[in-house]
Amino acid sequence: MKTVNLRKLVFLAFISVIVSCQSDNDYQNVSVADSQLESQIIELYGSKNALLLPHASDLSNIPYDPNNPISEAKVLLGSFLYHETGLASQAMYEESMYTYSCASCHHVDAGFQSGLRQGIGDGGLGFGFIGEGRHSNPMYATTQLDVQPIRTPTALNVAFQSVMLWNGQFGASGPNVGTESQWTSGTPKENNSLGFEGVEIQAIAGLDVHRLEVNGDEIINSPYKSFFDNAYPNIEESNRYTKINAALAIAAYERTLLANEAPFQNWLKGSSSAMTEDQKLGAQLFYGKAHCYQCHSGPALNDMNFYALGMHDLQGPEISTTVDEATRKGRGGFTGNSEDDYKFKTPQLYNLKDVQFFGHGGSFESLKSIIEYKNDGVPENSIVPLTQISEHFKPLGLTEQEIELLVEFIEEALYDNNLQRFVPEELPTGNCFPNADPQSKIDVGCD
Repeated sequence: MKTVNLRKLVFLAFISVIVSCQSDNDYQNVSVADSQLESQIIELYGSKNALLLPHASDLSNIPYDPNNPISEAKVLLGSFLYHETGLASQAMYEESMYTYSCASCHHVDAGFQSGLRQGIGDGGLGFGFIGEGRHSNPMYATTQLDVQPIRTPTALNVAFQSVMLWNGQFGASGPNVGTESQWTSGTPKENNSLGFEGVEIQAIAGLDVHRLEVNGDEIINSPYKSFFDNAYPNIEESNRYTKINAALAIAAYERTLLANEAPFQNWLKGSSSAMTEDQKLGAQLFYGKAHCYQCHSGPALNDMNFYALGMHDLQGPEISTTVDEATRKGRGGFTGNSEDDYKFKTPQLYNLKDVQFFGHGGSFESLKSIIEYKNDGVPENSIVPLTQISEHFKPLGLTEQEIELLVEFIEEALYDNNLQRFVPEELPTGNCFPNADPQSKIDVGCD
């Protein structure tokens, strides 16, 4: 009996050693991938913390405009106003009044971008599932539509941008210091003279550009009065219910739209299991061979520089529109400096899995296609002089498998699947949002 037990113990010990070795090897493989990636990031940035997005409630660590401090009350007000279709009182036609909002073109279902190449505010109908079903109202001429001749940028992670839009024309600080001569009177750029940063200026200018109105007398007699009172208790009532204060609240809210629950963010916080092995390999390529980090840096994986990559301008097909010379020239169209011609701002990279179009002109319809474009390093737009093309735009020598790994990292590891936490369940007015036209109400299930 003792012999049998001894043999059993020896056998169990042998199995234990085998299992232990396998576990050690598995753990070693994971730890090697983690340590290699961590070493790459530390070499580039000094610490993994340098890439962390703050929590939305950690207001003190969210980058903000000193002229527009963030508060919980201001963010709450902004979250309502951002989605409020009741502000759409300046529509071109009466039937479109109160049917659209800021969120019509920057909504959660498309990662706070549009489900189209071009978002449509006034003059749009319908929503679909992720905004892809929105289309122009046939009673509107193309020139009457509230639509821009360039792809709609995201509102996600804008706290890490000092100037806004593809050409960076909004904002009085950072890269725009010295561009004062371009803040043309009578145009949206004139708002830069107010001295705010880009997120705030875009919100201020956007209310007028997109035919949204904040009427002080109406606010006083609406459910919004108490929210303005809480957000701006130190401002005299006679100057409290204004367009500027509404826009600053919207900007404060937009600064809290942070994809801080993405797997990569959780990995940065210490959870080695947050990313798969393929995603870690993709991240190693991102911070290594693919050189993505050269332009996509910092917590939001963007920088505040402008590059010419020779991409096509907007060509439809959703809306036939003409791209004017200033828009085509990107940064140069704003600054008037020929050295800036055809250069566009680096976009952030979080939550692209729900995005259907890429590049400032939406000329790419998948993330893989734009990575392949950058891997080939051959400009597609013959209008752009080769002398303007960025030195970073050159063949990368990535294999098909490496491209797939990069796609996996960007699409999955940078995807925060809980952005709905930033969207109010309902508005103080009870209005439907992000759109309130009859077709949109059906699409989004709003009575």
